[in-house]
Amino acid sequence: MKKILSLFILVSLSLTGCYAKEEPKNKQEDAQTRFESLSKLTQVISTVEKYYVDEIKLQEIVNKALKGLMQELDAHSTYMDKKYFKEMQIQTAGEFGGLGITVGMRDGALTVISPIDETPAFHAGVESGDIILKIDQKSTLNMTLDEAVGLMRGKPKTKIELTVVRKSETKPLKIEIIRDIIKIQSVYAKTIGDDILYLRVTSFDKKVVDGLTKAIKENKKFKGIILDLRNNPGGLLTQAIGVVDLFVDKGVIVSQKGREEEKEEKFNANYSNTLSKVPVVTLVNGGSASASEIVAGALQDHKRSVVVGQKTFGKGSVQVVLPITSDKSEGIKLTIAKYYLPSGRTIQATGVTPDIEAFPGKAVAQEESEFQIKEADLKKHLKGELEKVDGKSKKEAKREPKKDKKIITKEDLVKDNQLKIGTDILKSLIIINK
Repeated sequence: MKKILSLFILVSLSLTGCYAKEEPKNKQEDAQTRFESLSKLTQVISTVEKYYVDEIKLQEIVNKALKGLMQELDAHSTYMDKKYFKEMQIQTAGEFGGLGITVGMRDGALTVISPIDETPAFHAGVESGDIILKIDQKSTLNMTLDEAVGLMRGKPKTKIELTVVRKSETKPLKIEIIRDIIKIQSVYAKTIGDDILYLRVTSFDKKVVDGLTKAIKENKKFKGIILDLRNNPGGLLTQAIGVVDLFVDKGVIVSQKGREEEKEEKFNANYSNTLSKVPVVTLVNGGSASASEIVAGALQDHKRSVVVGQKTFGKGSVQVVLPITSDKSEGIKLTIAKYYLPSGRTIQATGVTPDIEAFPGKAVAQEESEFQIKEADLKKHLKGELEKVDGKSKKEAKREPKKDKKIITKEDLVKDNQLKIGTDILKSLIIINK
């Protein structure tokens, strides 16, 4: 063991360059500090291996040390051993059973960023902001993000129980969910009245820009657009840039900065006159994260959209997966940069604050009543009331007309306060635009 540790220190020292004879004093001091730090690490590893109450192998000690290191960096960096590295490849390459939620770590707690529309979690009632305390009977305290995702994933048609804490509830809720193959439709298009096009983006997969472009071409009469990014957990950066590019003619859409500021990468809009003058309202909430925050924030900075809803999640960092073994069976997911909006502000941990704050739930509306009548109708109405008492008038049962799934009605707007407020603002913008 001592020989291995000595060799480890020797190799590390050679990498620091502390044996160079003509190094400046500050570099020599840095090398000395690195030497002391590496010595401390090897000393702890050696002590744990020798004296820990249970016998533990060196490989296991190193793996635990790596997990702890990555976990302490930030909520998104993680060490992936062979098992989790393989799980990630399965998730990327093929079909798998899941719940249909996007989760993240917020202040050390496993938090639901958003449930994905029309998935098992969505239908079971999981909500954005729910804190997951248990997955089946396993506590999520001190559990890494990848471990939690691995537990929630499983064979389709198998049962799982989540114990969650919700702000609006006085005690934890137990939610039973049946896993299924997750199939996501990323773009939905509907109309509101004669002149508003409603575009809902559930996640930023590779088909989003094409889906929005198709919907816009098929609905040519609109005078304004509602872009709904609520509960959108994000996805591909290229698609987020493409969506902003539909509405913005020129300028920076988003920039990416790492440790070295001179290596800043900027993504600019390409000139396009397609929708640059069309009024837009963007809907967001606490479940809007990552790519959806880039879109909402960029449109806000370019004065191309009024953002309505609630403050977004605040996930504005960039991760890459780097293999750390020669056979590429293990790796680390490491945060290497942060996203910045056109104005230079960051999304990370701050999110996007809407221009107009609006809360979810039903909109305030006047309740319908048969007695809401005008004076001109009074005599006729009272006659009808007498007929009801005398039994001369019978109410005929009427079938509800079949609802068009591509049309949002006034009744739908009343049920969704944020959408109602966004629609009213957009109607004002359309009038001003004339």
